[in-house]
Amino acid sequence: MKFVVSSTMLLSHLSVVGRVISSKNTLPILDNFLFNLEGNELEITASDLESTLKTKLTLDNASGEGSIAIPFKILIDTLKEFSEQPLTFDIDTGSQSIVIHTENGQYNIVGQPADDFPKQAELSPESTTGIKVSADILLNGITKTIFATAEDEMRPVMNGIFVELTEEGITFVASDSHKLVRYRRKDVEIDNFASFILPKKPANLLKSILVKEAGAVNVEFDKKNARFVMSGYTLVCRLVEGEYPNYSAVIPNDNPNKMIIDRVEFYNSVRRVSIYSNAASNLIKLGLTSNQCEVSAQDIDFSVSAYEKLTCDYQGDEMEIGFKSAFLVEILANLSSTNVVLSMSDPSRAGLLFPHENENPDEDVLMLLMPMMVGA
Repeated sequence: MKFVVSSTMLLSHLSVVGRVISSKNTLPILDNFLFNLEGNELEITASDLESTLKTKLTLDNASGEGSIAIPFKILIDTLKEFSEQPLTFDIDTGSQSIVIHTENGQYNIVGQPADDFPKQAELSPESTTGIKVSADILLNGITKTIFATAEDEMRPVMNGIFVELTEEGITFVASDSHKLVRYRRKDVEIDNFASFILPKKPANLLKSILVKEAGAVNVEFDKKNARFVMSGYTLVCRLVEGEYPNYSAVIPNDNPNKMIIDRVEFYNSVRRVSIYSNAASNLIKLGLTSNQCEVSAQDIDFSVSAYEKLTCDYQGDEMEIGFKSAFLVEILANLSSTNVVLSMSDPSRAGLLFPHENENPDEDVLMLLMPMMVGA
């Protein structure tokens, strides 16, 4: 088979698809791209067994048909060195020889049989649930929650994003037991109530692709796998198996103490003051009164301390509550409103952070952070 393709166009597609390829593959064939040419359509696939990502390129000049596995690293490294130019791929699928003709030379690579490449996981037609979601909603759902996923080998269900389809819309949830994020969109039509747990790696792959996507994404899933069909890419991944904990049970309902504060000022203050916190505990304290929030930290071991006073609108009992500053910074960084609300019941229970005013009325963002003992 033979085809001509733009060097920069091929590199841009391979760079996206290549993110699937693991540096610690157990099967050598997985260190390759699978090229499949049919008519003028070139389909490129990469896999790590858990996730398979495909893309298609429409070619102006192609002849013959066939499939071959081409080594990932040498192809990517070669393409990075080319300026924009047409490349002619002349491939003999019998001998697995690949000749790349350029404007000034020729490059020879040896491929592997396409039959050695693992087959893509198929969804069960009987148990598949499908939904159309706009790329923007899916991107926001992943972006707002992925930072809160865990790294827990004992509880793998916590290592992914829980996606739930209910009468309220589509909900994305992530938690590492210290913090929890719930992102809900009501502007999605739900026909079937269902849920799945999306692993972190395919979630990151989707995040990188969806930035450039527009329109709707077809999402289909059964008990074991999910398929995301976008305009230029198709991702099939294995889902995390297991039951996600009842996240609603840990969100406190009665929170009479509320602080409204400028998010950027609060974020910058916490970052500055946290430099003076104890390296082990990372504790930062918030002293709350009617119109003031005092952000403070100290490290007794090194005799350093710092505090800043911020203007805020606080309704509730005067209190001092402690949080792990790194977690608080992460949460504030992932809220996009001008002002945020910190809602609490008492210093021993979780604090809830959410936008004071939602830019989108169909969007509901809630972030929960467990407190630390102030004497820690």
